[in-house]
Amino acid sequence: AVLEVIGEDYVIAARARGMPEWLVMLKHVMRNAAIPILTVIGLQFGALLSGAVITENVFAWPGLGTEFISALNRRDYPVVQGCVLLFAFVFVGVNLLTDLAYAIADPRIRLGVRGESR
Repeated sequence: AVLEVIGEDYVIAARARGMPEWLVMLKHVMRNAAIPILTVIGLQFGALLSGAVITENVFAWPGLGTEFISALNRRDYPVVQGCVLLFAFVFVGVNLLTDLAYAIADPRIRLGVRGESR
């Protein structure tokens, strides 16, 4: 992502204005390169959550994943629904935090600019 952003016109213009290289990298390159990285981190959290359930079950570690699997085996549907609801809330919460991190990293997202002139 950094290699793609380094060649953009605004980075070249910032260097041409005499901005120090560390400031160009911090303010222009890293902020714009952070968007795809944040996307991957947010999406990988779902895999981490499901992987925790499998890991707890395989190694017999006590936790919510083990309780979820044992509730499935016992056909304890209220506990299964509670675990699924909790997993869903955590997943939606992480996606919300990812979207808020987008707004911090890219001011165009925070302002909601869609190309219209102000």
